Amino acid sequence: MKSVVIVLIALLVSCSQAIIYEDVLAAEFEAFKLEHEKSYEDIDEENLRMQIFKLNKETIDKHNERYARGLETYEMGINQFSDMLPEEFKQIMLSNINTTDFDSSIDSIYLPQDIEIPNEVDWRGKGAVTAVKNQGSCGSCWAFSATGALEGHHFIKSGRLIPLSEQNLMDCSGGYNNHGCHGGFPSAALMYVRNNRGIDTESSYPYEGRLGYCRYRRSFSGATVSGVKRVPRTESALAYALAEKGPVSVCVDASKFQHYRGGIFSDPSCGQHVNHAVLAVGYGPDFWLIKNSWGSWGEQGYMRLARNHGNMCKVASYAVFPTV
Repeated sequence: MKSVVIVLIALLVSCSQAIIYEDVLAAEFEAFKLEHEKSYEDIDEENLRMQIFKLNKETIDKHNERYARGLETYEMGINQFSDMLPEEFKQIMLSNINTTDFDSSIDSIYLPQDIEIPNEVDWRGKGAVTAVKNQGSCGSCWAFSATGALEGHHFIKSGRLIPLSEQNLMDCSGGYNNHGCHGGFPSAALMYVRNNRGIDTESSYPYEGRLGYCRYRRSFSGATVSGVKRVPRTESALAYALAEKGPVSVCVDASKFQHYRGGIFSDPSCGQHVNHAVLAVGYGPDFWLIKNSWGSWGEQGYMRLARNHGNMCKVASYAVFPTV
C-alpha cells in the first residue's frame, strides 16, 4: 500500500510539473508574439507556431546547457525566427547567391608582402557604419551588404555617412542578374551603381521589401562607385582589406544562424555553400565582426564569427568592396 501511495505522489508531482511547464511556455509564447508583433491566420496556425516555438526552445535550452559547461562558443536565444522550422528559415531568410563569375569578373586587390595590421579593427567606432537595418521576410541581403560597404567607403572618402537605398538596387539592378527578394550578388549591385553613376539615398527611396519599378532619380543620389575590388580568398587577405581599405561585403553560409544570440559563432558543419550576404566591419584576435540585416537579431544586429578557424562559414571566400 505504501508503495502505491509513493507512485501516486510521484505521478501527481510529474503532472503538476508538466502543467507548470506548459503554462510557462504559453506565457513565453505570448511575450514572444507581443515583442515581435506576430499574428497568425487562425487558431490552427497559432497552435502550430506554438509547437514549433516549443521545439525551438528545447533546442535553444539544450545548446545553452552545453554553452554553460564550456562546450559551445556561442549562446542561442529566442528571437523573431523562433516560430519557424529550420527549413522555413532557410527558405524565407536565405537566398540564392550566384557566385559563378566571381573570380573572372572582378579585379583582385594587391596584397603587399610582410605588412603589419592592427590586432583589432572596428569601423563602427570610426563612424563608417550606419545603423542596423532589417530586410524583413525578403531575400534582399545582397542589397544590404552592398549598401553597407558603399556607405562605409563613401564615409572614408568624404567624411559623410549617408544611408543608401536598398530598394533602388532591388528595383533597378535586375539586368545585373539580381532578383529582388529572390537573391542577387553584392558585387553585381555595386557594378550597377558604377554604371548608373549613382545610387539614391535611403530617405529618398525607402525600403519596401518587395520588387517594384525603377524610380532612381539622379538628383537624390547619395554616392557613386568608380570600381569594385575582389579580396583574395584567405582570412589574412580579408583582415588586410578591413584594416587598410574599410568595411567589406562578404557572403556566408548562414544556415545555422537562426537562433544565434551572442558569443563567437563556430560550427564545424558551417560552410557547405553561401546563402547570405552580410557586411564585415572589423575583427578581433579570434573573431570577425559581422553586421547583419535582421534587425535586433544576435548582438544588437551583429555577430562575432570565428576567425582563423578554417574560413568559418566561407566568410573569406566571396569578399568585395567598392572604390569611390
